[in-house]
Amino acid sequence: MLLRKITLEEFGAYRGKQALDLTVKKSKPIILIGGLNGCGKTTLLDAIQLALYGPRARCSGRGGKSYDTYLRESINRQHDPARGSAVTLEFTVTVDGKERYYKVMRSWRTSGKTLKEFLNVFVDEDYGDNAKPARRAQPDTKFSKLLSESWADHVEDLLPLEVASLSFFDGEKIESLADPERAASVIESAVHSLLGVSTVQQLRTDLLVLQRRQKLSDEEQHLMDNIRIQEAESHSVQEELETAAQELAQRKTELGRAERALETLEREFEKEGGGLFERRIEIEQERKRAVERLADLRASLNQIAAGPLPLLMMGSQLKDVRKQAKREQSAAEAGQVLNVLEERDQWLLNILPEDARDVVIRKLEEDRTKRSKSTALKVDFSLPHDALAQLTVLDEVLVRDKARATELLTLAAAAAEELDQLDRQLAGVPEQSRVEAIQIAREEQLQEFTRIQAAVARDTERIADLKRRREYVTAALERAHNDFVRTKVKAEEVERIIKYSEKARGTLERFGEALLQRHISRLEVAMLQSFKELMRKQGLVQDLRIDTAKFTLTLTDSEGEPIDPGRLSAGERQLLAVSLLWGLMKVAGNRLPSVIDTPLGRLDSRHREHLVDRYFPHASDQVLLLSTDEEIDEYLLGRLKKSVAHTYTLVHDDTNFTTSVVEGYWWNTGAPNVA
Repeated sequence: MLLRKITLEEFGAYRGKQALDLTVKKSKPIILIGGLNGCGKTTLLDAIQLALYGPRARCSGRGGKSYDTYLRESINRQHDPARGSAVTLEFTVTVDGKERYYKVMRSWRTSGKTLKEFLNVFVDEDYGDNAKPARRAQPDTKFSKLLSESWADHVEDLLPLEVASLSFFDGEKIESLADPERAASVIESAVHSLLGVSTVQQLRTDLLVLQRRQKLSDEEQHLMDNIRIQEAESHSVQEELETAAQELAQRKTELGRAERALETLEREFEKEGGGLFERRIEIEQERKRAVERLADLRASLNQIAAGPLPLLMMGSQLKDVRKQAKREQSAAEAGQVLNVLEERDQWLLNILPEDARDVVIRKLEEDRTKRSKSTALKVDFSLPHDALAQLTVLDEVLVRDKARATELLTLAAAAAEELDQLDRQLAGVPEQSRVEAIQIAREEQLQEFTRIQAAVARDTERIADLKRRREYVTAALERAHNDFVRTKVKAEEVERIIKYSEKARGTLERFGEALLQRHISRLEVAMLQSFKELMRKQGLVQDLRIDTAKFTLTLTDSEGEPIDPGRLSAGERQLLAVSLLWGLMKVAGNRLPSVIDTPLGRLDSRHREHLVDRYFPHASDQVLLLSTDEEIDEYLLGRLKKSVAHTYTLVHDDTNFTTSVVEGYWWNTGAPNVA
């Protein structure tokens, strides 16, 4: 299998339509694609797998997301999701000695809340008949409806998913394989799927199925009748299940149409002001409450205004009254003092000798004259003696009433504003004649939607019941077969078939074990040879063995002692993982492309040179390298250049977060390729 071209349309960070020519030559098997971290190298690897395997693709960006969610998020963020994205992969495969050209186009787009995916497969089955270069450059591919509908099965014949996982790998996967314990599952999967051991196991399984079928005979008619009844029941259940599944699919289609029609009516109803029309009574009640609340607030304001509150407008006059009250109070107090002093002066004069009275009388008269001046008032309102206390109480009442009046005014303003808003809403309520027809249609469509939704639920439950019934019938049929086999295994023909089937299964088991041992031995040699070619320390590992039961790796040194994996550096363990993948490709015949993302993560300069010189040019007939500028740098590019067919750089625009493909690598940007 050789990849020919990949085209990305609005996929991930790739804006617009981006295409990469992936054709290679025998002497130039490498396609070098450079990109900084986050520029879309892994996205490119995901695109290849997505085009081939769709929902089964092991894309790094998917994680635990559903397939629909992953496709939605894969549409370029600046692109209209309704127009969608597409990934197109073109490749050639040799089938029965004849080369075919495939073009697989997988596209998807959103339609409302749903996502629609399309798969179109084009093929040129006669591509290998004409060896002219011009003919090969222009394949005559034709759309194949059969392949498009059965692609999931067909691609397993071309490149099984488990095999592809050994051909497409990134730096993280290489690091995970660097642990010999984790490598066991990869070795087991590779030996069974890539090297054909699973085919032998499938043959043994098919023979077992043949045995079970041949166990049926014409004898013991009551057992045969039971088996036929169970088979008829199984066939009937399967037909009912298929019919129910078709009906459910049709119901779901009808449900989608009903939902879209309901959404359209909802939008029209809302556009015509239907929401306000439905809330008309509620708005009118709210307006009534607002009017009552505003009236209560105004009544409270009137009640406060009927009290002393208007005196706030006579602040200066109240101030003058307060001053006058203080003067009158002082004058009254002074007058009382003069009366007391007059009585005291008379008492004093009575007890004084007459020769001293004149002087004392003069002094006392001067004191009374001075004190009498303070009792003189220009204006006398004859205010009550507790006028000041009354004024103080009045001030407290005015402060309280003013705060309450301010609060009521604020509430009244808010109530008036609310009343205005409600009046505006009522003014915007459409006439009943404008929305009545839409309202009726909406209610009818809602009933239709609910009816179909209930039908979908019933069909779903019916399918679940049929599946349970099918499981029961299948178990009953298996029991009937077992009963029949136990009673009729003596039949000559059945006995002969069982005998030779068992013998063939035993032969296949031994053949499978021998084939497994042969592949394991070849893989041990290829892997050890690859590891020694890549290692800087040539004498570190002398031998490598793979356990045929657990598929675990064991490394031994020159003295035959096992090597603890912990003794290997991170870079050496990474080279061991690369050697595993390289060895698998050697044993498989280099018939698959190798796509390697960020391959030089933890390696030192010498190991990097070994990979560039010894591994990449020979890893497979086609090698796609996805590298950063620090992995394949200018120096390593010079060493690799003679084996490179095309170079590309993934250029990321940080302003709009999009990636574009530019021909050439960092140190030869602008060159169409390095050939």
